[in-house]
Amino acid sequence: MGMISEFKEFAMRGNVIDLAVGVVIGGAFGKIVTSLVDKVIMPPIGWLIGNVDFSALAWTLAPAKIGADGKEIPAVVIGYGDFINTLIQFIIVAFAIFMLVKVVNRLSRKKEEAPAAPAEPSEEVLLLREIRDSLNKR
Repeated sequence: MGMISEFKEFAMRGNVIDLAVGVVIGGAFGKIVTSLVDKVIMPPIGWLIGNVDFSALAWTLAPAKIGADGKEIPAVVIGYGDFINTLIQFIIVAFAIFMLVKVVNRLSRKKEEAPAAPAEPSEEVLLLREIRDSLNKR
């Protein structure tokens, strides 16, 4: 029973739940960025370049052929168009995270910059300081 209660305590900690929420939101955000790049950003860029579909860009190292046993041997292809799409997705995600961190840092700095002003010392403290200073003069 001790292991189950220990696991429950671990799973219910705020950090674990926050991490789980972050992973789920991050996965959804990744799908949004993938769709944005593949369906919104890359088609106009491809159109401006000359009707190029970036996802279809590839270098064929060896063409597809039929083997001696009659089975088709697929082509050996380097799909650099998919790499370009993934690179653009990474840049968008990195920029979005940068902006999020920048906002969080700005908010946390404002909290740190506004410490409460120290209260004025009481009359007793002022009187004790005067006594101390007068004793130090002797």
